[in-house]
Amino acid sequence: MNPVVERRSVTPAAAGAWSSRFLVAGALMFATAIGVQLHSQNEISMPREALTSFPTQIDGWSGTDAPPLDQESLEILGHPEYLLRDYDSKKDESGGEKVELFIAYYPTQKVGETPHTPAHCLLGAGWTPTSREVIRVTDPDGTRFPVNRFIVSKNGEQQLALYWFETQGRRVASEYRLKYYLVSDAIRTHRSDGALIRVMTQINQGESSEAAQARAMRFVSKFLPLLNNYIPK
Repeated sequence: MNPVVERRSVTPAAAGAWSSRFLVAGALMFATAIGVQLHSQNEISMPREALTSFPTQIDGWSGTDAPPLDQESLEILGHPEYLLRDYDSKKDESGGEKVELFIAYYPTQKVGETPHTPAHCLLGAGWTPTSREVIRVTDPDGTRFPVNRFIVSKNGEQQLALYWFETQGRRVASEYRLKYYLVSDAIRTHRSDGALIRVMTQINQGESSEAAQARAMRFVSKFLPLLNNYIPK
């Protein structure tokens, strides 16, 4: 996959711009609440496989489930069905490539129970953002979609995260666009299901962020074809 990077600065915007963002976010949250509430009684549930059956072996990558999330984290996330698993491509004792896969699926979305950017959780855990960009990833079928690329650091350690949102066959990076689709789909299709996909990997000592990104994207290319069984279009 050959990403096309669209750069965005992590420098804080002016106070007026932030105020406008908060107003827009508030308006979108209000519209989301009204739209979903109006159509929740006739909501359609789509057939799908449980995330617990997601393969632990993916084209040479072996997965091990991480410890369950604590109650506080689940409250913040809105109690989705989730998968948190470490994958390793090692072939021998010398080790191999390592990534963490997190999938949070919401069969129905209400206020407080919707996907949100992992950046909030990472910052809350003491990580400091050093870079944030939007890149384009090519699906195996040739479709290109936007993905957030986020780098954080803490105590000399760096992590690179790629994440995006899935909403009824769409893959989007923007939370604002996600809220729009949630309201639109609740009215049009009587569905409010959606998901957050995040892949993280450590930027090793002496390694470039580009090399870590390439590792994460190699893994993304392997599991993307599997998502349709677990996240309905």
